[in-house]
Amino acid sequence: MDLNPFRLDIDELINDFAKGEMTSFTDMKTLWLSKKFSCVFEAMPNTKLGFVMQSLYAHCLGYMTSADSISHRLGGLYCLYCLHETQPFNPPFRIYLSPWQLKRLKELVIDAKKENVGVVSVLVNAMLDRNLFLFGAVDLKEGSAEERVNELIDVQNARVQHANKRLFADTEIERYIHMDMGKEVDLESLRKMSIDYAMAKEHAIKGAEKVIDTQDINHIAENQTLIGDVVGKTIADWNIHKETFYQKTGLNKRQVLENRSQISKENVDAVDLNEKSEEHDDACVEDDDHFSDELEHLLSL
Repeated sequence: MDLNPFRLDIDELINDFAKGEMTSFTDMKTLWLSKKFSCVFEAMPNTKLGFVMQSLYAHCLGYMTSADSISHRLGGLYCLYCLHETQPFNPPFRIYLSPWQLKRLKELVIDAKKENVGVVSVLVNAMLDRNLFLFGAVDLKEGSAEERVNELIDVQNARVQHANKRLFADTEIERYIHMDMGKEVDLESLRKMSIDYAMAKEHAIKGAEKVIDTQDINHIAENQTLIGDVVGKTIADWNIHKETFYQKTGLNKRQVLENRSQISKENVDAVDLNEKSEEHDDACVEDDDHFSDELEHLLSL
């Protein structure tokens, strides 16, 4: 997926903003409208919208966190905000922000106050209040945004698959999902019994014809569907639904056997993984909370 045209449009917008050494949000809004920049969403692909939006956000953040002029940095922040506010998606995609980028945002607020650009603290405060940021621990750096997003997707998919295995391995539902109904009801024996029963009825009625009038009971032995055939059709329908379930969920019989043979090892690995993940997440949350508290304290001054 080629996102360079979108990045070039952002480059042009921010560079034009910086050429005039602009610093106010009103200037960015005027420039945005004059270029009809919201039309950028009309050219977006219909797939991987989350990746596209995070890539554009990351490009704006690259300007905001750079060592360029204050106009370039403010242009990155204003463009970031405008992209979020004009996106046509519902719910809107939040802005992924790493701890390092959060630090740079705090520094930008400080620098903007020195330049008497008061709108920056108001704007950032509003973005925090509205929870526009999605705080994380991975830097979506320029040139590696796609790689990082794919890594996050792989981690999420791995967690879903692990939860899937745990769910179906540790609960009674697994027995029903992978049940062989033919063996459960002993279909072959049932079919033999139903055939024997039908033959016995027919012989009994024929034998009774020699003694009494059997006209009123002949229908009992005529054109009757055997119970074995009824159950056989039910089992066939069950197998069709089961295969459809396998296709939709990605499960299959081979995975089931692997799950059963490796469940003990997976449980041990899951405990270690969860403990490490919780320790890492707790550390990241503490860092993010610390940064957010510092930033909010700064904005309140």
